[in-house]
Amino acid sequence: MPDSVIILRQIEKITAKLIEIGLSAEQNFPSSQFGRIAYSGMQDVSIAMKNIAYEEIYRKLEETKNYNIKMLDGALIQMLYSFEDSKLISHRLAFFPAPTLESFQNEPDLYENDEIYADILGRNIVTFPIRFDYDPDNFEDIKHPKTHATLGQYKNCRIPVSEPLTPEIFITFLLRNFYNPAFQKHTQKFIISSQRFTKTITDQEKSLLHLGIY
Repeated sequence: MPDSVIILRQIEKITAKLIEIGLSAEQNFPSSQFGRIAYSGMQDVSIAMKNIAYEEIYRKLEETKNYNIKMLDGALIQMLYSFEDSKLISHRLAFFPAPTLESFQNEPDLYENDEIYADILGRNIVTFPIRFDYDPDNFEDIKHPKTHATLGQYKNCRIPVSEPLTPEIFITFLLRNFYNPAFQKHTQKFIISSQRFTKTITDQEKSLLHLGIY
């Protein structure tokens, strides 16, 4: 099972790879202190949980550089983990796309030859944030799964997930689904190791539509 050192190394490698292939516009390299893996200069991220307009949330996170990676299309990626005695006690993995892609969609000729933009030039694209949380302290079967996904900032959206995610699994999920042309070109650079966290999904949660890693 991955410990804090393994997770830190994965985030470091992911950051370097995204820079290497040109998907990262800005980045804050990860740091580890007292079992908490964050990024240099991290500030309070509670703004991302507040009941305010998404545009305001995004603006605050961007202005304060509260992210591991800022992608070329403006999307912000956060990877935060907490360990205690080498045991994972929580994680927060978040994807905050830029609220508007008008600058890309209004001038497609500037971007159509760049692989990263192939999936975001459509005017029918609706951007929305995605978050994966491991939060066992607030566990309540079905209502609040230990590991869950939240889509679009909906307060009670907690889709059960089979287990906590490693950074490799999380980034591969984002690239495969939202930056697919770039992912297909660089698939060999994002191989997922066999390291996995212990399953946390319950039998009742398995009976629901859920996200699984098997």
